[in-house]
Amino acid sequence: MSTNRLLYLPLGGAGEIGMNCYVYGYGPVGKERYIVVDLGVTFPDMDGTPGVDLIFADIAWLEERKDRIDAIYITHAHEDHVGAVGHLWPRLGAPIYARKFTSHLARLKFEEHGLDVKKVITVGAWPEQTKTGPFTVGFLPVSHSIPESSALIIDTPEGRIIHTGDFKVDRTPLVGEAFDDDLWADVSKDGVIALVCDSTNVFSPNAGRSEAEVVEPLTQLMKDLPGLVAATTFASNVARVKTLAEAGVKAGRSVVLMGRAMRRMVTAGIETGVITDFPTTLPPDKAGEVPRENLLLLTTGSQGERRAATAQLSRGKYLGMKLVEGDTVIFSSKTIPGNENSVSRIVNAFSEMGVDVVTDSDGLYHVSGHANRPDIAHVHNVVKPNLVIPMHGEHRHLRAHAKLAEDNGYKAIIAPNGTGVNLAGGKIKVVEFVETGRTYLDGSVQIGAMDGVVRDRIRMALNGLVVTTVIIEDNAPLGDCWCEIKGLPETGRSKAPLVDVLEEDLNQFLMRANKKTMVDDDKIEEEMRRIIRRSTQNEIGKKPEVQVVISRLSN
Repeated sequence: MSTNRLLYLPLGGAGEIGMNCYVYGYGPVGKERYIVVDLGVTFPDMDGTPGVDLIFADIAWLEERKDRIDAIYITHAHEDHVGAVGHLWPRLGAPIYARKFTSHLARLKFEEHGLDVKKVITVGAWPEQTKTGPFTVGFLPVSHSIPESSALIIDTPEGRIIHTGDFKVDRTPLVGEAFDDDLWADVSKDGVIALVCDSTNVFSPNAGRSEAEVVEPLTQLMKDLPGLVAATTFASNVARVKTLAEAGVKAGRSVVLMGRAMRRMVTAGIETGVITDFPTTLPPDKAGEVPRENLLLLTTGSQGERRAATAQLSRGKYLGMKLVEGDTVIFSSKTIPGNENSVSRIVNAFSEMGVDVVTDSDGLYHVSGHANRPDIAHVHNVVKPNLVIPMHGEHRHLRAHAKLAEDNGYKAIIAPNGTGVNLAGGKIKVVEFVETGRTYLDGSVQIGAMDGVVRDRIRMALNGLVVTTVIIEDNAPLGDCWCEIKGLPETGRSKAPLVDVLEEDLNQFLMRANKKTMVDDDKIEEEMRRIIRRSTQNEIGKKPEVQVVISRLSN
């Protein structure tokens, strides 16, 4: 009897949307060889992660086993799948395999971090395969909202696994490859032990629409609008960017790309050949030479990102362009859950400027890049796997996806982040739980989510900060202590300055403290902290964060 196990272990992306990172391993327990699928990011918010730049999966478990990682495979070039390669690759060191468009963008990220771009290896689509350790892997084309998206066909000594990555069933995608039912049926005909499958749109009850269905509504809309039009979508949704550009040209408008990410994605698509016949664009500095009613701005920032082009236009000017009353902004995208407030702020800012906003509330100007419920079921029936493992979704998505599979006669297992499942021998079993979490990019430093840095930042934001300083000589205060406050009202109930109240209470304590207290910095700090929090609570109803600075003068 074989002692080898075939491990599936998600570290990110199963139990959340974003931050994708999945591990497959094969071999005896403790000696498995591994491949990693995707190294993505998710994005911070001011409520839970103030000041954080990016969020990655916690790869500490993988890093401890880096000598047994044979390869990293990237399914496509969205940031939640490829965005962390430059940040996390040095901790893993294995070669990266990706298709042309994705590897082009991965190399750009490597260059930004001063890494060896030769570690990113370009591979072709199925039937081309790469052999890494006990795994043989091929990239199976799928339709999605970015070119050259691929599922992975992972052949193992135990059988074939298909890892869908992000996908939709689109047979006329305009940019990228169409979903090929015959090809999917062919690669599945000899049996698939597990289909690890995208769950994002499992709650959307209607079959997905094709990208081709968006062109005409957008064209007609832009023809009917009187002033300048700005359209925003994900820069990485190259298919939609091209659709918007073509609709603008058909409506008699000159196209201007606004935002670094937008220009980078279009350039990458043209350079790698995945975009052909992209309409001629106008540099932003030439846009002023065209009548406003003949302009289309394609802008980044459809999710309300503060520094992106759309947000900057809502606050005034961007690259010399300014929106005025009579202009229109089209949101050709779906707002990701959690981004509603950021998007709403921008919409309201435009409203105050007299700029009209067209959203996708009626479904005319956006189609999702993910398979809806009927399309997920269709893929189940094409592949006919022994087991369905939902991934890429919050826990509620995984659970609903598993129930959908079971209702259609397929076995399913819910394996959120950190859940290791053994797929060997036909006996599906959860075999281990790995502690998973998040790693924050805070400026240029990676910190753990439990390190306390962001927690302290949140506390200061909620409660304010008091810093007090005292100088001690010969175990007695040298003059009065003094306080500084940040993020707190200057006066409280007594109508006296809060700083004066705190300093008076602290100086009373210091004058009365006995020698046993005055020789012990810890006791002084503890008591001063207690006094500050009590006095501030009495004055303004808050208990602030407190920093006590004690300086002792030596003889």
